[in-house]
Amino acid sequence: MSLRDKTVFITGASSGIGAATAMAFAAEGCRLLLAARRAGKLAGVGILARERGAAAVHSIDLDVRNHFAVQTAIDELPPEWAEIDILVNNAGLSRGLEKLYVGKIQDWEEMIDTNVKGLLYVTRAVVPGMVVRGRGHVINLGSTAGDITYPNGAVYCATKAAERAINDGLRLDVLGTPVRVTSVDPGMVETDFSLVRFRGDAERAAKVYKGVKPLTAEDVADAIVWVASRPAHVNIARVMMTPVQQGNSLLFARDES
Repeated sequence: MSLRDKTVFITGASSGIGAATAMAFAAEGCRLLLAARRAGKLAGVGILARERGAAAVHSIDLDVRNHFAVQTAIDELPPEWAEIDILVNNAGLSRGLEKLYVGKIQDWEEMIDTNVKGLLYVTRAVVPGMVVRGRGHVINLGSTAGDITYPNGAVYCATKAAERAINDGLRLDVLGTPVRVTSVDPGMVETDFSLVRFRGDAERAAKVYKGVKPLTAEDVADAIVWVASRPAHVNIARVMMTPVQQGNSLLFARDES
């Protein structure tokens, strides 16, 4: 299915998987509606997306944790951007890596507010229009962490387990409409994810990927575009993807040499 001139809304589009997804859809000639908190970085992504072939780009300075801001942003879109064909719920993060009983409550709240409530807020604002128009595709970013909980990551893993439940529930709730719903669940991906988790500690972040050739943001973006481009009668319910050296969220075959 051609994606040319489709309107694609990507949250968390200023870096990492979100930015790579913007580039991948730009190469397909899509119209990109990009949202993130970091307006400066988002503007740079928009410029590169136009160079890559995007039919048009419209950026929104948006924090998905703010329900009112999300709804207002969607309600006030210019008419030519109001009909969203593909929603990529990418905004998300992890904070900290501590045992649950000593975890920082502010870290929990940031993860839950972004990864779960933000996902819900954006979905609630966008999907009704898809149902009314009789077309649309929601692609949610999950994680292998939603399958198997790893030590010191209980709350992050819980948010990704919630994403999976929300994704599957939405797919059932739109049954009988042409709207499609997909979860793309990567394992280890080398982005700023670990740098954010460890609040800028580059040395600690680098150790996460030691001895493993991880996925890239572009690998995940390629999968996202692939599921979006399937024929209209085909719904890819879930894609789980890992590096070859990863078995699950706990098991890695690290190169010790």
